[in-house]
Amino acid sequence: MSSLLQRRRILTYLGLGLMGAGGVTLAARLHQESAMLDVEASTSERDRDRATDLAAAANRLPEFQGISQWLNSAPLTVDSLKGTVALIQFWTFSCINCQRTLPSITRWHQQYAAKGLKVIGIHTPEFAFERDVNNVKQALQKHGITYPVPMDNQFKTWGAYKNEYWPHLFLADRQGIIRYDHIGEGAYDETDKMIRQLLG
Repeated sequence: MSSLLQRRRILTYLGLGLMGAGGVTLAARLHQESAMLDVEASTSERDRDRATDLAAAANRLPEFQGISQWLNSAPLTVDSLKGTVALIQFWTFSCINCQRTLPSITRWHQQYAAKGLKVIGIHTPEFAFERDVNNVKQALQKHGITYPVPMDNQFKTWGAYKNEYWPHLFLADRQGIIRYDHIGEGAYDETDKMIRQLLG
């Protein structure tokens, strides 16, 4: 058997056909490129995961800050809310738009608390008389509010949320990531649907 024919048979057996010695180089290069693509895909996946983590971190519930007093509750932290669906509402008791939302807020508290909803009404005053804790307590009694109400008289928590409105509602999932927010009155059915979705 000629050396050329023998070489061809060996190359065919190795799966390189008649590409000859250059086929070995090509196969090695293809293998190297395939490995590089695997690395690039892995890197791309890591980048996507990191972007997702960064986006989630940007949407985490800010910590309660500058709270002068907690009503209806001992002081809470964001960590203490983990495992619950948190409904955070910025309000002030003399705001008519806030008052109109309270029947829905209190109903959600009564309806879903046992299923894992934690309602917190952050009271941030617009006027001086709204800073008086006794006035706030009277408002809680008037509207039947039994969920926690922190007094944010210095607007510290308001600022942490970069909030600009009364009322403003935020919903966070059980990991503390904000998934929904609504400004003003209305959207009660939509909010209720989102609460049920996050509760699972």
